[in-house]
Amino acid sequence: MTNPIEKNMLRTRAKKLPEVTQEMWDQVGDEHKNLVQEFLDAHSFRDKTRKQYHSSLRQFFWWVHTSLNGKKLYKITKRDFIRYQSFLKNRGMSSSGIALKKAGVSSLNNYIENVVAEDDENYGNFRNFTRGLPAIPKTVTYEKVKVTYDDYKLMMDALKEDENYLGMAWLATAFNVGGRRAELIQFKTEILDYSIPEGQSYVMSHKVFGKGKGEGKPLEYMINTEALEYLKLWHENRGYDHEYLFTTQYGGQPKQ
Repeated sequence: MTNPIEKNMLRTRAKKLPEVTQEMWDQVGDEHKNLVQEFLDAHSFRDKTRKQYHSSLRQFFWWVHTSLNGKKLYKITKRDFIRYQSFLKNRGMSSSGIALKKAGVSSLNNYIENVVAEDDENYGNFRNFTRGLPAIPKTVTYEKVKVTYDDYKLMMDALKEDENYLGMAWLATAFNVGGRRAELIQFKTEILDYSIPEGQSYVMSHKVFGKGKGEGKPLEYMINTEALEYLKLWHENRGYDHEYLFTTQYGGQPKQ
């Protein structure tokens, strides 16, 4: 008999930063808004990276607007940016979260140094103010609690009782396949047509892309018969066709 899971959190989860709405973004200076848009348009970022940079730069310039009275980017100092990092830390944000926010600003600054500085005299002497700062202190991470097979069965029984076919398909796939969320949602419906090779209890997925530069590292996953069973059950009951397996409907339109 497995021991009960002890959920011993080592630190309190940080509150998410409030979303910078379009109304808030409209209050930010045009120069800053235009620099962000130019930077994003100049690079062929993956969708996920683009969204992260878009969000982190909006958060930074909203803070500049409210805490530095809209100070021009070329006047912002290392000391100012340390204040921004302290603001994030005081909200309980993890060191990795702060590093992600810093990376967005640093990438924009690099673009300004390398490209904008040649054409804009205000940025002629601009230097990336995120460089050479003290290291971000590592925060204590959460204790990762593994889901046991008993836990899996208990959750599956609850999902069955609710006739939650998507939930059952997701749980069976995540538990048995072991991929990360961003990888599993790339699974295509064509997988259900793959033949299980003789003597095997699984099929290999098509290539999906994991973490890595560019599109990401190409990966293939073993999908066992248990996961396939619940994927087929979900496919039979979802009531519409779609290229991808893990989809939901928003406004009557199925989306990945």
